[in-house]
Amino acid sequence: MTKDLTQGSPMGLIVRFALPTLLGMLFQQLYNMVDTMIVGKLLGASALAAVGSTGSINFFVIGFCMGLCGGFAIPVAQRMGANEPSKMRRYVANSAYLAALFSLLLTTATGLLCRTILTVMRTPADIFDNAYTYIFIIFMGIPATILYNLLAGILRSLGDSKTPVVFLALSSFLNIFLDFALILWFDAGVAGAAIATVVSQGISGVACLCYMAKKYPILRMSREERRLDIHSCRVLCAMGIPMGLQYSITAIGSIILQSSVNALGSLYVAAVAAGAKLFQLLACPFDAMGATMATYCGQNVGACKLDRLGRGIRSCTALGLGWSLLVLCAMLAFAPQCAMLFLDPSEEQLALLVELTARYTVIQVSFYFPLALVNIVRFSIQGMGFSTFAILAGVLEMFARTGVATLLVPIFGYTAACLASPAAWLAADLFLLPASIFCISRLRKLYPSVPDNERTADPAPALLSDPAR
Repeated sequence: MTKDLTQGSPMGLIVRFALPTLLGMLFQQLYNMVDTMIVGKLLGASALAAVGSTGSINFFVIGFCMGLCGGFAIPVAQRMGANEPSKMRRYVANSAYLAALFSLLLTTATGLLCRTILTVMRTPADIFDNAYTYIFIIFMGIPATILYNLLAGILRSLGDSKTPVVFLALSSFLNIFLDFALILWFDAGVAGAAIATVVSQGISGVACLCYMAKKYPILRMSREERRLDIHSCRVLCAMGIPMGLQYSITAIGSIILQSSVNALGSLYVAAVAAGAKLFQLLACPFDAMGATMATYCGQNVGACKLDRLGRGIRSCTALGLGWSLLVLCAMLAFAPQCAMLFLDPSEEQLALLVELTARYTVIQVSFYFPLALVNIVRFSIQGMGFSTFAILAGVLEMFARTGVATLLVPIFGYTAACLASPAAWLAADLFLLPASIFCISRLRKLYPSVPDNERTADPAPALLSDPAR
């Protein structure tokens, strides 16, 4: 059930691997979008604004969890590419220990600081209580988020991009059912939407764990392989923490931007919340391309097939350009109609809400190709083992968003807020494109073309100790 990405046409491999990953991400966005649609249409613009106002802090924490799990999966992919199943299993076991530790620490910290963070973000008073209720429940579900993302990352590292889709589909349909049940039947409000998300993801993660234990004999470990290993933990943390921090550092700029939008009023917060959900749905292919390239580059670095790295990046970039142009044409024609998916037709200021949401969406998709490059190149670099570069790219994104939010939004208002993320993507690309060239060049010096059976070093530790990084 595993797949080797070190042989065959890069374009064909990337497309076949990315399609199931894309389907899974579409399911994930489906239940996120259903949350927003139900909240916006059944509970009103105020509740929609409350959920939307938590988006950046949600990304700050949950993004760290996702990046952490993605980083843990990279050494697994490298050992798969190197055909070293025992080392691979050791990394899997130790990633589970680290995931449990981070789950405990993050859940405790976010639960204690949640109200303070919303206050610092200047969350409008009329939506504060709903915002707190929603995000607190989401944070209490961090263990479920980490469980699913860790297992999905491991499966993708093994070359299986299909199985995670099955369990994510289960989660999506369950989430939709629970949304309606808790909000319509039990009148749970925004708390119901949050509980539905956490419960459905938890069930998906547990089901995936049971399936892997039964169907993946390659993951059955000896007592020695299950042992806590400091070296493996060090390698995993060196990959996972920078990837998690990259998301969180990027999110700092988003939090500052969200604070600026919050200051404009709840109407603008609702418009950004609706537009962001549509944006995330349309950007799913870029997320799938990024996840694919992390596994592709990880396996090929493990196999020392460095000539395939550049070919894979170029092939995936062509796919990103095609999708960017297609989405831009579609949104230029149908952005207002798409905005209505998230808005209640009975809203008093419906026309303005539609215009604001459509403006946000069109501006975002106009810069989709720079976003495609960010995902493709950044995840490729991470798959190669240079996770620290992800932090540097995240810092540039943070500075760009923060600059626009603090300097331009007070002067130019909502339109400037819509341009903050595109500015961040362009800033990251200015660093990532030359960085990818450097990474491939550095790998060629560290690991010249050597037959698989003659390579004795582990790329991850070697890169960690390389002072040129």
